[in-house]
Amino acid sequence: MKNKKNAFYLAKVNWIIFASGILSIVLGYLFLARESLTLSPILLVLGYAVLIPVSLAFKGFKGKDDKKEEK
Repeated sequence: MKNKKNAFYLAKVNWIIFASGILSIVLGYLFLARESLTLSPILLVLGYAVLIPVSLAFKGFKGKDDKKEEK
């Protein structure tokens, strides 16, 4: 039997957050190339330090269907 708690599983929400983190990083570097020294660090920190870690750590919302599957 597999231990479901230790399985590495990314849901659709995780992939959306991860993609937004990548987009934030790309936009940060594009603004850095245009010498925007205000917006680029904000976007880079948001991507690297907030969105990417949150996408890996986020477990999802517990809905009614999820509670039934755990039993």
